Amino acid sequence: MIRSEILRNIAPILRDELVVCNIGLPSQEMHLIDDQPTNFYMLGTMGLSSSIGLGVALAQDKTVISIDGDGSVLTNFGTLPTIANNVANNYILLIIDNGSYGSTGDQPTYAGQKTSLTAVARACGCENVIECKAEDTGEVLQAAIDSKQMTIIVAKCESGNIKVPVITKDPVVIRERFMQAVKS
Repeated sequence: MIRSEILRNIAPILRDELVVCNIGLPSQEMHLIDDQPTNFYMLGTMGLSSSIGLGVALAQDKTVISIDGDGSVLTNFGTLPTIANNVANNYILLIIDNGSYGSTGDQPTYAGQKTSLTAVARACGCENVIECKAEDTGEVLQAAIDSKQMTIIVAKCESGNIKVPVITKDPVVIRERFMQAVKS
C-alpha cells in the first residue's frame, strides 16, 4: 500500500476535521482525492506541516490532524520535542512513513534505514505514539480522534506515487477558506 492509498482510505475520516497536509505530492493527492475547505495544503514549506498543525490546535478547540511524511519530519526534528512539550489533546500528527522523499523522486530517507521515527518521537517525550501498518491507518486514526488525546501515528507504507495534477488554487484562497473553516 502506498501513501495515496492511505489517503484515499482515510479521506472519509478526515472530512469533518481540520487537516494540515504536507508539501508536494501528499497535498496534491489529498486535493485530488477529497478537496475540502477544512484542508490546508502546504505549497512551499517542507517540514512545517506538523508545526503549523500544532499551532492551529493550540489556538482553538477543534481536532487538527497534520499529515506529514518521514522526509519532512526529518527536515524539522525540532517539531517533535515541541509537540511533546506543548500538549494539545485536539492534535494528531500522522506521519506517513514510506522511507523516501516521495515528492522529489523517491530518494531513500534515514527513516527507511536505521532511524525509527516512532522511537525518536518517544525519545523526545511524546507519550502517545503508535506505529501501524498502512492498512491499519484508518482504524488507528479513528481511535486517536475518539480518544481526544494528542497522538502521533507513524503509518509504515511502501514508497510510490500516483500521477496527480498540481494544485491550481491560489495559496491565498487556500488560506482564507481554511481560516473560515477554523472559525466556523
